[in-house]
Amino acid sequence: MRQQVIVYWGPGVDFNLHADPGEPMASDAARAWLDAQFTAMECEPLRALGKVLMVDKILRVTQAAGPDKLGDDKWAAEYVRAVHAAIGKPMVRVDVPAMTLTY
Repeated sequence: MRQQVIVYWGPGVDFNLHADPGEPMASDAARAWLDAQFTAMECEPLRALGKVLMVDKILRVTQAAGPDKLGDDKWAAEYVRAVHAAIGKPMVRVDVPAMTLTY
């Protein structure tokens, strides 16, 4: 299954990211990867509920990664695999300015 994540960063700054076909990332591995990125980038939860939803974690990791990390092919490939496994959809769109995730 093709894995694609489109990240809209702002006017003229879009990332159309694809992961190489191959062994998909397991959902628990995806959660662990996103947790590690969330912690390493010192992300803050979007809501003060005490619980960080997976969608919120993806949004914050994307925001913290910025265009530099999204432009790194190796990091971006792992990001796509993790988002795909966490959400379970082949195509995901992340709108950073609006802080929304659609599929």
